[in-house]
Amino acid sequence: MRTIAVGAGAGFSGDRIDAPGPVVDTLIAHDGPRALIFEMLAERTLALRQLMRQDDPDSGYEPLLELELRPVLARCLAHDIPIVSNMGAANPRGAARHIQRLAQALGLPAPRIAVVEGDDMSTPMGMEELLKHLTPAERERKLVSANVYQGSSCIARALTAGAQIVITGRVADSALVLGPAMAAFKWREDQWDQLAGGILAGHLLECGAQVTGGYFADPGFKDVPDVHNPGFPIAEIDIDGGCVITKAAHTGGLVDPRTVKEQMLYEVHDPAAYITPDVVADFSAVEVEQIGPDRVRLTGIKGHPRTDTLKATVFFEGGWLGEGEISYAGPNAEARARLAADIIRKRLGNDFTLRFDLIGVMSILGDDRGAALAREPVGSATEVRLRIAAAHAEQHQIDRLLREVDALYTCGPAGGGGVRLAKRKRLSTSSCLIPREHVPASFHFVE
Repeated sequence: MRTIAVGAGAGFSGDRIDAPGPVVDTLIAHDGPRALIFEMLAERTLALRQLMRQDDPDSGYEPLLELELRPVLARCLAHDIPIVSNMGAANPRGAARHIQRLAQALGLPAPRIAVVEGDDMSTPMGMEELLKHLTPAERERKLVSANVYQGSSCIARALTAGAQIVITGRVADSALVLGPAMAAFKWREDQWDQLAGGILAGHLLECGAQVTGGYFADPGFKDVPDVHNPGFPIAEIDIDGGCVITKAAHTGGLVDPRTVKEQMLYEVHDPAAYITPDVVADFSAVEVEQIGPDRVRLTGIKGHPRTDTLKATVFFEGGWLGEGEISYAGPNAEARARLAADIIRKRLGNDFTLRFDLIGVMSILGDDRGAALAREPVGSATEVRLRIAAAHAEQHQIDRLLREVDALYTCGPAGGGGVRLAKRKRLSTSSCLIPREHVPASFHFVE
């Protein structure tokens, strides 16, 4: 066995559903063990899935599950390509049942699906432990759920036990790649350098096309060929923990030292101490070398013993968010949009902290209290979209805000149109560290 090839089918919830097909085609041609991962669970995404499950206990997993898996499930099963994914989100068992139904609808033999659990701390014992690590103020808030970041070991054990599909909830993103590598090479849980290599490969794959030119592209500065169709990445990992990053064959995009280095440092606080549940990885001395078209080798990864704690993300009820938008066009449009913002501010008084954005003029660089809008002089934009947003603990207050935005149609200023209104529940989050021995992970097969 020389390498295991692990391909990325998704880098976030909402990723392109046509991306996994070329990756699977390329994996089938690989001489050696293979695996396909779907990384679909940011912290924000998990919060949204928790809200989904509040409304429907049978939901709470990735909504695109079937669209992502339907085109590739039969080929993965036929060619012994395990699928590993955190698309279980807030309801891994529900996701596994959905995959069973999908396989049956496709006329496939029932796949061996393993569900990794241990991240959800909403059990009585989990909540008892969690409360020990929250601040006094947090203990007074209404807690919705909490999930701890688990590692790769259970994924590896499930694959070794014959799982064709492994569904998880909250695990470290890179664990989706390290788990198959641990199973393929039978790495021990204290082989720190090898584990760190698997983590680096996972970190490079976890955001999908970011490492193959998509998020890298900047026309005229960092041009990427056929960026409309970037191939998703594949890591060829060797037994020592080194890897080659490449991409699906016959696709656009780009893999070179620049794309790899950008992704390697993405969301990394300290490259010499990247803390994960499995290992503290040291990327500081990594050597990055182009060895062929769209092939980059990484060596020199070091690892240090894992920490005694795991990070938990805690979700609290966060009230409601309301958003209203209205457009103004023609001469003096920006001034009329600003007047509309001032009307809303005066109508609602001190009951809200309001955010006003002039989309296309001042939005991303604005602020949540509208101070930047007040400081900037009135410009001469002839088409402006005004966005008004507020958060509040009470739904009826958000309804009041939205009514006021709607009233701008005829209550002025002149020429407003295209009103859109929306509201949704919010969760707020906090984090704490839990002793790992108090939150063990486990897996079971779904019959």
